Amino acid sequence: MTVMNVKLRSIPGTQASIGWAGAHSIVVDRPDGKAGGQGLGFNGGQLLALAIGGCFCNDLHYVAHEMGIELRSVSVDVSLTLDGAPLLATSAALQVSVEAASDDVDIAALIKRAEETSTISSSLRQGVPVTVSSALPP
Repeated sequence: MTVMNVKLRSIPGTQASIGWAGAHSIVVDRPDGKAGGQGLGFNGGQLLALAIGGCFCNDLHYVAHEMGIELRSVSVDVSLTLDGAPLLATSAALQVSVEAASDDVDIAALIKRAEETSTISSSLRQGVPVTVSSALPP
């Protein structure tokens, strides 16, 4: 079992937050003018779409490595549909393009295998329990 932890904290002087894991960080905010947002970073829906697409990019590289395939380029575009009140992600569509160093690679098989093993996509398909608990401020 692997456990990944991230932290998010308010950015002083804004209503945005900074999130980090290890040495990597990202700013999270709402669009400018929405609920105090200033558009300083990604909103939650964008982060979800980036997680889905970013995970799939990594999965393509993992699968290519396992299959002994050298990739020249990977392109993934994600369209995340949200609907309802409260707003919920209802579907995600990925448009994938892969170029291998060799012309004799079965790109369709590579993409299919990545789809079958994608951590984020598989987790979302099965449903991921989310729990929220309250902690006293530090």
